[in-house]
Amino acid sequence: MAALAVGDALREACELETDIKWPNDILSGERKICGILAEAIDTPAGRAVILGIGINLTQNAFPPELANLATSVSEATGRAPDREQILASLLNTLARWYPVLEVPGQIVDAWSNRSSYALGKLVQVSNGDDVWQGTTCGVEPDGALRLRTSSGEIKLVRAGDVYSIRPSYPQITQNESV
Repeated sequence: MAALAVGDALREACELETDIKWPNDILSGERKICGILAEAIDTPAGRAVILGIGINLTQNAFPPELANLATSVSEATGRAPDREQILASLLNTLARWYPVLEVPGQIVDAWSNRSSYALGKLVQVSNGDDVWQGTTCGVEPDGALRLRTSSGEIKLVRAGDVYSIRPSYPQITQNESV
């Protein structure tokens, strides 16, 4: 839900189109522009979730050595971001998406429609010492990523780092034609 809200807020406030990388990174041009952390906690009133949303507004938001992996609103749009406008838009979009959490399947469907990582993406997933490669084939109702390995096995990934893999093509020699 938070990823959908951030995507909407950046589109509304900055005219910036984004992609969602499973599970909770927002990308602009294949580079990370926002990270989202969510932690469930127990409170006297019941379970609650604490959300941390970090949008890179300028290149100063990350070290220079990450410039090939990260970007900022200012770089992606070519203009200085209006912090207040982005924050106001984010609060509005969070308020719009929050009630949708109660509608079964709506968040997963919307997320899947906005993420190039939902279906057909060749990826590598690492979780501790475990590493898998495969093609994404949807998202479970609980948000787990479905990954079809080269052996045809479907793995459900509930935690881990996902990296897009570019397919490798056979080398063409001078004597071969395309």
